[in-house]
Amino acid sequence: MFQSFVSTSQGSEGPQRLKLLRAEMKNEGVTAFLVPHADEHQNEYLPERAERLAWLTGFTGSAGFCIATLKEAIVFTDGRYTVQVREQIEETSFTPESLTENPPDQWLKSNMGDQDVIGYDPMLVTINQMKAYEKIAALIGCKLQPVDNLIDRVWKDQPEKPAGKVSLHTVKNAGKPANEKIQEIQDLIKHENCDHTLLTDPASLAWLFNIRGNDVIHNPLALGFSIVPASGKPLLFMENRKLGEEETNTLATLAELHEPESLTTSLKKLADGKSILCDPNRIHVGLANIIKEAGGNIIHGRDPVILPRAIKNETEIKGARAAHIRDGVAMCKFLCWLDNQASGSLTEIDAAKKLEEIRISNAEEMGSELKEISFDTISASGPHAALPHYRVNEQSNRTLNAGEIYLVDSGGQYEDGTTDITRTIAIGEPENTVKTDFTLVLKGHIAIDEVRFPEGTRGIDLDSLARHALWQNGKDYAHGTGHGVGSYMNVHEGPQGIHRRAMEILKPGMIISNEPGYYVEDSHGIRIENLIIVKDAVHTGGNIKTHTFENITWTPIDKRLVDKTLLNEAECNWLDKYHETVMKRLSPYLKGAELEWLESATSPL
Repeated sequence: MFQSFVSTSQGSEGPQRLKLLRAEMKNEGVTAFLVPHADEHQNEYLPERAERLAWLTGFTGSAGFCIATLKEAIVFTDGRYTVQVREQIEETSFTPESLTENPPDQWLKSNMGDQDVIGYDPMLVTINQMKAYEKIAALIGCKLQPVDNLIDRVWKDQPEKPAGKVSLHTVKNAGKPANEKIQEIQDLIKHENCDHTLLTDPASLAWLFNIRGNDVIHNPLALGFSIVPASGKPLLFMENRKLGEEETNTLATLAELHEPESLTTSLKKLADGKSILCDPNRIHVGLANIIKEAGGNIIHGRDPVILPRAIKNETEIKGARAAHIRDGVAMCKFLCWLDNQASGSLTEIDAAKKLEEIRISNAEEMGSELKEISFDTISASGPHAALPHYRVNEQSNRTLNAGEIYLVDSGGQYEDGTTDITRTIAIGEPENTVKTDFTLVLKGHIAIDEVRFPEGTRGIDLDSLARHALWQNGKDYAHGTGHGVGSYMNVHEGPQGIHRRAMEILKPGMIISNEPGYYVEDSHGIRIENLIIVKDAVHTGGNIKTHTFENITWTPIDKRLVDKTLLNEAECNWLDKYHETVMKRLSPYLKGAELEWLESATSPL
């Protein structure tokens, strides 16, 4: 199994660990210490060694922050984790707070004074984050103190650095050789009038050098750094023990290979008098200080790899389509199996295990391989479905009971594409209120799928379309409508998205999720998610260029949860047409009872 169901939260240990941290804080002379959910690469999903926030507090979500003072400790999370954080932390020692309504910098502003010394690990704080803290410090008169990570001092059994093997991502799947990508990025560096760029994002390294790795769970990343000059060979800093002979020989033709420990020395040599393009949202202040102290000039600008990585080429788009057909077949086999199980006979773990088994076997049957799952499967029944990022474990495991709904959000990592799909399934006869909520979510999903929008439109401009039907009924959801998705890469990929802060212009070739939802605490949760690709719309007149979306996810939407009276004719036609296409594309790969199930699941509404 790729997924483990053992709970990694050790919230009960939090008070004692907080005591140890405070002892180090006193030794260091700091009155507060910042504990972000971050590593030196600003990954969303962290290697075990970097899970300092989880170790200290017990909170295991993918977005969070802790401010530990000598008297209190605040754990900040967003709306996805409001319930989870209270379940995992010891509230006698830690206080939950909203990451969005009262973020850490604002909390510091309201609660710190001119006698306070705020300690931080400079390897975990980005340039832009530091600007916010410096602004607060100047306002209230407190001191900011860089220190070696205090948690590392007291975490006695801290895991070792990951050393997953690196593999080559062939042009067959990448669509462009690495030397051409390097030249493309060097042209962008020259355009910014810079001498070098510093890359710390492992996803950028993976794209640029056509490699994949095994250092981060579910995401095929190899941790490392790179200095890319405007001309000449890049420098790639990656542990040699990760590289086999073929990987070493191939990468040596593209870059100078170095151990990560030599990054500081190399930066000092290269920086003097040079302009270094640094992404202030990715580069930590530890590296920024090295550049400045060596006489380098930091030019703030976005990681030049991010946008080329987000705009998929034709090979990557073709691969994504193929991966989603394969994944759709696996999902249909799973949903057919699920429908044939008696209510109350399965647990959330049973279902998640079965889905992973089917993905593995189906990939083999279709001539491929499931390299990993895209993320821990959200296998949530009844009230657990109301937790958008619920992660089942042996303690929380719950039965799929009659009269409830089951939400499964999952995905697969294939060499030709990354998938992410959510389906909400009726277990027995659903209540009318649940059908109403499901149909309102479906209306929002359809609105995004069918929209035609002008060139230059941003994700923020489309977000309200997914929420309109819910808003009209006094309802909403606390997460974004869509996130970018990589190509055998991170399942969450920027800069594209559809949400209230999505300012990136949507461009053809970008892959985004379409996943409106609705959640009622202690009752039920609903989400419908497909992946879509931005594409040029067929010109039908008018004076502007427009874009639209191409759906690439093919799995039936549960008609048992649809209240047809709430759909207009166009929406009914959309669902029937979608199901007609699902049947056409997946039926060649199914037979017997599974084909019969698909025929029924895709019949007209």
